[in-house]
Amino acid sequence: MLRSHENQGQQEAALAAALDTTAGTWLKTALARARSAAAAVPATAPDSAPGTRRPVASWELAFSAAGRHLGDRHADTGRVLLLLAAAADLPTLTRLYHRGTADERRAVLLALPRLDPPEPAAALPLVEDALRTNDTRLVAAALGPYAAAHLTPHAWRHAVLKCLFTGVPLAAVDGLARRAHGDAELARMLDDYAAERTAAGRPVPPDLTHALALTGVAVPSKEV
Repeated sequence: MLRSHENQGQQEAALAAALDTTAGTWLKTALARARSAAAAVPATAPDSAPGTRRPVASWELAFSAAGRHLGDRHADTGRVLLLLAAAADLPTLTRLYHRGTADERRAVLLALPRLDPPEPAAALPLVEDALRTNDTRLVAAALGPYAAAHLTPHAWRHAVLKCLFTGVPLAAVDGLARRAHGDAELARMLDDYAAERTAAGRPVPPDLTHALALTGVAVPSKEV
């Protein structure tokens, strides 16, 4: 399930070094339980029988409790590391996302580029759900490398506009320069939005001007 372990150990060590003794011990235990769960579950675990309630794994409880034990500053990193250690599969990611708080949902989104669903774009429904919200932190987290690789051109363009509408800095959009280059439809959409703001006497955000320049497309002047 994991795409790469090359940075995981370093990130765990860096996080542990930033925590006090109590939080560091909690993290070490939680990660060990996540790894044990990953080793114990077969690659193709059978589904639960209809009507039965799946027991909650101890590492999933730790995933939910990370904010309380690690603090807001380190909770995102701790939760992502737990997902990696548990080799969380798509059903697990989907369950944690839909049952979780906004912070827990953000951690799932942040972990997507580090995980490898059976089908490359299988986790896109989670990204699309986040992009439908008005939570700017979720929108920003959704537009990482996973979205850059898998969102359709139509969905990606509208995600860029969503950032401009909601004030999410376009620096959050991974691969912006690559995907914007030569995109005439994105250039048209950006130009239309700039014209709307100008007509309403509102300033054009610098991010909009920057994104339009990245397209490299000359938009025809509109007739007055």
